[in-house]
Amino acid sequence: MDDTIIKTEYSDIMQKSYIDYAMSVIVSRALPDIRDGLKPVQRRTLYDMHELGIKYNGPFRKSARIVGDTMGKYHPHGDSSIYDALVVMSQDFKKGLALVDGHGNFGSIEGDGAAAMRYTEARLQKITQEAYLEDIDKDVVDFIPNFDETEKEPEVLPVKIPNILVNGAEGIAVGMATSIPPHNLGEIIDAFIATIKDPDITTQELMEIVKGPDFPTGGIVVNKDELINIYQSGCGKIKLRGKVEVEKKKGGKECLVITEIPYTMIGLSIGKFLNDVYSLVENRYTNDITDISNQSSKEGIRIVIELKKGADAKAVENLLYKKTRLEDTFGVNMLSVCDGRPEVFGIKEILNKVSEFRFATATRKYNNLLTKEKEKNEVQEGLIKACDVIDLIIEILRGSKNIKMARECLVNGVTKGIKFKSEASRKMAELLQFTPAQANAILEMRLYKLIGLEMEALVKEHEETLKKIALYESLLGNHYLMAKEIIKELTKIKKEFERPRRTEITNAKEAVVFKEEIKEEEIVFLMDKFGYSKVIDLNTYERNKEAADTENKYVIHGKNTGKICIFTKEGNLHSVKLLDYSIGRFRDKGIPIDNKSTFDSSKENIVAIYSSDDIYNRELLFATKKSMVKKVSGNEFFVSRKNVAATKLNEDDCLLAVNLIDAEETIVLQTEKGSYLRFSLDQIPEQKKAACGVRGMKLTGEDSVEEIYLLKENEVREIKAGNKTINLSRMHIGKRDSKGTKK
Repeated sequence: MDDTIIKTEYSDIMQKSYIDYAMSVIVSRALPDIRDGLKPVQRRTLYDMHELGIKYNGPFRKSARIVGDTMGKYHPHGDSSIYDALVVMSQDFKKGLALVDGHGNFGSIEGDGAAAMRYTEARLQKITQEAYLEDIDKDVVDFIPNFDETEKEPEVLPVKIPNILVNGAEGIAVGMATSIPPHNLGEIIDAFIATIKDPDITTQELMEIVKGPDFPTGGIVVNKDELINIYQSGCGKIKLRGKVEVEKKKGGKECLVITEIPYTMIGLSIGKFLNDVYSLVENRYTNDITDISNQSSKEGIRIVIELKKGADAKAVENLLYKKTRLEDTFGVNMLSVCDGRPEVFGIKEILNKVSEFRFATATRKYNNLLTKEKEKNEVQEGLIKACDVIDLIIEILRGSKNIKMARECLVNGVTKGIKFKSEASRKMAELLQFTPAQANAILEMRLYKLIGLEMEALVKEHEETLKKIALYESLLGNHYLMAKEIIKELTKIKKEFERPRRTEITNAKEAVVFKEEIKEEEIVFLMDKFGYSKVIDLNTYERNKEAADTENKYVIHGKNTGKICIFTKEGNLHSVKLLDYSIGRFRDKGIPIDNKSTFDSSKENIVAIYSSDDIYNRELLFATKKSMVKKVSGNEFFVSRKNVAATKLNEDDCLLAVNLIDAEETIVLQTEKGSYLRFSLDQIPEQKKAACGVRGMKLTGEDSVEEIYLLKENEVREIKAGNKTINLSRMHIGKRDSKGTKK
């Protein structure tokens, strides 16, 4: 076989392949169909359960059995996606209407995952059978081949209610996402009935019926006035709040009890909420909270926040709304697949599209039923007619050589080859004109049907068949009667399955938090050689100045609103808010600095500590072991993060010193091998904290910088080096990046 080389542009191939992939994800996996409101994996799972006969009034079946059967027949994308869909459809805290009845551990509202599929069991809910799958055997929807064309699966389920609004939907496709909130079943059915009666109904009129979303977790929607625009356009943001109650405790104390949470807090966000409340206390946003506990159970959500005596409960509640996810936003994007294309619809368009689908399935259903009843009528008429000439039919059967000869006589009056008792019987037989279906029914009829009571029952059954035919023909020929029948079914569903609204819809003012003004005062930060740190006020320090200076390695003056900046040998900066410390007594033991900051004394070594007030609008001089030096503006270290890189270090280098620059004019570098270099600070450029710096002194061999000294103008400075006394102020002022002088 000859190879054929097709030359094409690579970008064209990539574009086509990506578009094909994107459309596959959009239509076949991530987005729901507007007609039944289900994603393919959900639809296939429910249909497979129907096929397996796992009914609501029957026994539960292992989830692994359902998942395996669904994957083998309809959804070859892995068992986890199928089981996840099964789990979500059973969770009444995620779905407005649970479609699967789960038995076993199917997860919790607090984020606990479901047990493995081999341990759990499931079956269909009653409403799923009656409103989602009931008419699927009546040829009301199209069936398409499965992935390997060995089975047939429904293109869409014949759902009788607007499931896309009742249960909502969430999904991320390629370049688009859907987020439809769940709604109250009773309200949606009422709005659906109103749409069937008047397809031109306005969104405003619909919103008088559908108050807004109805989340299974309850909560409060606080932007009622904005809902009309959201439901008209299909896009917008719904503001949600949890429900908070104030309970009195003994001793005049109060506590806030959260009984309902925003829908967006389902799962691990409850744990995050608890941590956020702890942070509010730690960061001193409030001193009114004394304890918080999660007392939630199967009976419902109960998060208790205890307040100190005399606390303003309303102010704390507003703080929770403002600073935590107790008030959150649900982004609405009513995107769904319609006629094979993803499109955003408002509530009116959705209900109209579902109405069209509902009329289409009802029309197919009654056409199918009409056809069956007409076939039944044909057979019944033949049997009634046959009973009137039963003696002749028996004579034909006894005189025929085979069944084909008897059938020909019954249908076409052919009597050739049949033995009759008389010529009169033959002539009567020649007049017979049964249809093929009637002839088959006569030939298959049992003798007991000739009993008088059986004959009466046959006549009554025929009368019922004629009534059904008349009913179906009237429904199919009259849109008003069809609508009336659909409304009758919807009313029945509503009566049996509706439940009270759980989410409150209202307008509420934005939560306002008045942060308590912090009184600025002078304080002193003390840290001993063991790393224990504390903060005392200035008066306490003045009274114990000598002991404080003697017993502590670092004594830093500053303001309580500032920070402590810790520079480490490894080139990092760790910041600690002084407000994180309580002003204590001088003889308090203190708290390890590791507990108050991101500094880890087991991995890092402190080079210098400054108050943020000291380095503000000042320059800092950085020097490393490998003789790299630079100036950095202190303002660069005013960052919100607790840990940042203070400088960039070359390989095998470390930070030696960080000094504040005042009126110094010269710097002296001293090496381990006794070399000295003095040069002007003007020769050192100012750089960013992310820079390595410039070389201060040329080092020979394995030598490295050991000490640096800053000398002011006319300052006399002497140091001891071994047995020698060296006068630094008398050293020659040289150039940066030159060799030092041995002393």
